[in-house]
Amino acid sequence: MLLVIACPCALVISTPVTVVSGLAAAARHGILIKGGAYLEEGYKLKWLAFDKTGTITHGRPRQTDFELLADKDAAGCRRLAASLASRSDHPISQAIIAAASDGTDSYAPVDGFEALAGLGTRGLISGKPYWLGNHRLAHELGHCSQELEARLGQLERQGKTVVLLIDEQQVLALFAVADTVKDSSRDAIDALHRLSIKTVMLTGDNAHTAKIIAAQVGIDQAQGNLLPTDKLKIVEKLSEEGTVGMVGDGTNDAPALARAHLGFAMGAMGSATAIETADIALMDDDLRKIPTFIRLSRATNSALAQNIFLALAIKAVFLVPTLVGLGTMWMAVFADVGASLLVVGNGLKLLRK
Repeated sequence: MLLVIACPCALVISTPVTVVSGLAAAARHGILIKGGAYLEEGYKLKWLAFDKTGTITHGRPRQTDFELLADKDAAGCRRLAASLASRSDHPISQAIIAAASDGTDSYAPVDGFEALAGLGTRGLISGKPYWLGNHRLAHELGHCSQELEARLGQLERQGKTVVLLIDEQQVLALFAVADTVKDSSRDAIDALHRLSIKTVMLTGDNAHTAKIIAAQVGIDQAQGNLLPTDKLKIVEKLSEEGTVGMVGDGTNDAPALARAHLGFAMGAMGSATAIETADIALMDDDLRKIPTFIRLSRATNSALAQNIFLALAIKAVFLVPTLVGLGTMWMAVFADVGASLLVVGNGLKLLRK
């Protein structure tokens, strides 16, 4: 009887059946988790960092402004910008292409194309170098003037993202694009706050736009003009305060996704690099699935604790009478098989979450 009671079946099965049930429940909600360890880690989350474009916003911006800043042909500048943008899959590039398209998609050949992480793109067109990038890129190239700074400030305070076309001598033109916030983003941030999780937005976009978008959805903090390495450093700093998660969809988010304790990728619009790097993929890009994941993680850890307690407590209850000679074989069988069935049933309850 002691041998039967001491059989560890219930204790051994209590964890895997619970974790597998949690993973299956998450998959039913469209949340793909790459392992049970990530599901168990979710209940510890203290901070969640978000990318902006394609994560908080729809990732389908449209061009709202075009201004020629040099004595050049407007149509030629549009074509140059669209030619560089055609080599990029960034949503802002697609907005510039859509606005410049005349239905022919006749872009100029681009040689030596290079993606500048967190800044923009560079390439040779007809043997001449051109850059298409953000405010920070113009600063690094030394082409910012007081007049340009003032105009960029006006557009950025309207929540717009400004992209500049630059050659070796000057800024040729500016393109302003604007994106819209997902309705689900507001609900997701509100649900995260109710779960006592702090939020921060990390974006390569300008600081004005970052603060405006963050205010619209209720994010606690917002930081703009960030390179991928800047996002990585902020995530590292936040990790000193506790478990931190990162939510993103682009290649630029990959370093921060890898460094965070939990990386969440947009499964529908996210880049292959982001999905590969992340620990969890949200299949329809709905941020409301993150609070669902956290609640499921907390339920999983609660069920794990209950199962371990049940497995040990039941054996302890039947061990004492057996030691004093009052035990029977059916009591020993219940302590083994009965406890196993109880913990399995308790773990399977997660499938109804």
